[in-house]
Amino acid sequence: MRDIEMAQIVGAVKEMCIEANYRLEDDVVESIHSSLSSEGSEMAREILGDMIENLDIADKNSMPICQDTGMAVFFVEIGRDVHLEGDITEAINEGVRQGYKEGCLRASIVGDPLLRVNTGDNTPSVIYYDIVAGDEIVIKFAPKGFGSENMGKLKMLKPSDGIEGVRKFVIDTVREAGPNPCPPIVVGVGIGGTMDKACQIAKKALFRNLNSSHPEEHIANLERELLSEINKLGIGPQGFGGDTTSLGVNIETYPTHIAGLPVAVNINCHVSRHKECRI
Repeated sequence: MRDIEMAQIVGAVKEMCIEANYRLEDDVVESIHSSLSSEGSEMAREILGDMIENLDIADKNSMPICQDTGMAVFFVEIGRDVHLEGDITEAINEGVRQGYKEGCLRASIVGDPLLRVNTGDNTPSVIYYDIVAGDEIVIKFAPKGFGSENMGKLKMLKPSDGIEGVRKFVIDTVREAGPNPCPPIVVGVGIGGTMDKACQIAKKALFRNLNSSHPEEHIANLERELLSEINKLGIGPQGFGGDTTSLGVNIETYPTHIAGLPVAVNINCHVSRHKECRI
C-alpha cells in the first residue's frame, strides 16, 4: 500500500490547470500544422495561420490561449494499492482554485444553474473516478469551453438504426453546429451503455491522442470515415469554408442493452486542451 498526501494532488492539479490553458499538447498542434499544409482554401489557410500564431503568443508569453478557460473536468484513475491521506475531491478542487488564481484564468462557474451567481474560483469541478490496478493515481484534466460544449448532443437510437444511424447522427450534429464550436473541431463520440454512460465516454474520447485509433478495427474504420465525411461538409476553420472542419474523430464504446443504441457527441474546439499526470 502506497500513501499519497493531498498536497501532492493539489500541487499537480494547480500546475495542470495553468499548463493546459497556456499550451496545447503536441498532437493537437501537429494536427493544426498538418491541416495548414493540406488545406485548399486561401481563407482557411490564413485562419489556420492565425490560430498557430495565437498558440505561439500564448506559449511564449505564458497566457491563456482562449478567454474561455473552461469548466474543470477530470478523469481520475486510483490504484487499488493507494492509500489516500485525505479527501481527494477537495484536493482536486483546491488545486483548481489555486491554479485558476495563480494563472489569472477566468472563473466561469455559477453555483446554481438558474440563479447564476459565479462561485469565483472555478469550482466545483466535474470529476469521474475509476478504481484500477496498481499503486499510482493518474489524473487527466481538460478545461472544457462551453462554445463547443453547447453543441453536444445525445440520441437514443434503435438497434435497427445500426452503424448508418450512428454515422448520420454524428454528421448531422456537426453540420448543425456549423461555426459555433470554433472549428476545426475534435469530435468525441460515445456509443453504448445507458444515456448517461454514452455522454461520459463521449467526453472521455476527447482526451485521447489524435494520433491514436480505437483498438477495434471496425471502430477505427468508422473514426476515419467520419473524419473524412465531416471534412467534406465545407464548414472549414471558424466556419469560413475549406477542407479542415475537424482535426480528429475519437470514438469510445461500452456494452449496452439489447433494446437500445445510445450515441452521444461531444465536441472540442481547435483549442482541444488536455493534460495528464501520474502520482
